[in-house]
Amino acid sequence: MTLYSYILVYPEGDTQEAAAELKINQLVDLNGIPLKLPLPTVKMVVYRVSKITKYETRAEVVTRYHLELVRREEMLEYV
Repeated sequence: MTLYSYILVYPEGDTQEAAAELKINQLVDLNGIPLKLPLPTVKMVVYRVSKITKYETRAEVVTRYHLELVRREEMLEYV
């Protein structure tokens, strides 16, 4: 049996378990939940998946999603 784990890595170095797999350049909210475009407002905290790393051992696969904060100026094109 293999255990699959998905971990969010925030820019500050904090980590949190994600609910599901993500894709590169996908926009997520503070809790790692994918956002649907267009965004309702620019007054929200949005992260972009910038890098994905995967570590495999005998009984576990850990996927780490490295996030970067999306600036307000960048968010204007998604509203």
